[in-house]
Amino acid sequence: MVEGLPPNGALARRLAGHHWEHRDFMTADVVDLLAHLVVDHRNANKREDAPVQPYPEPVWRPEKPGAEKKRRKQAAREAAEARNGYQRIVALATPRHAEKG
Repeated sequence: MVEGLPPNGALARRLAGHHWEHRDFMTADVVDLLAHLVVDHRNANKREDAPVQPYPEPVWRPEKPGAEKKRRKQAAREAAEARNGYQRIVALATPRHAEKG
C-alpha cells in the first residue's frame, strides 16, 4: 500500500523528521565547501601582520529528534574521558598533586 508513495510526500517527511531532500543536503555541503575555500584563499593572500580568519559555522541542517541529546551525551562522555586521562597524567607526573578520590 505504501510502495507507490512519492519520496517527498507527507509520510516520507514524517519518517525523516524534516522536509529536506538529498539535493538540499548536497547544496548545504557545497555552500560549506565554498565558504572554506573562500577563507583559505583569504588566509593565503592576507598581509603578514593580519590575523588568520577562522572558518565559518556550517550551514544549518535538520536532524532527527533525538540527535541533539545523543550528541550531548557523547560530548559529556568524551569530556569525562579526557578529564580522567588528564588526572592519570597528573598522578604519574606529580603524585602529590593528584586528586584523592
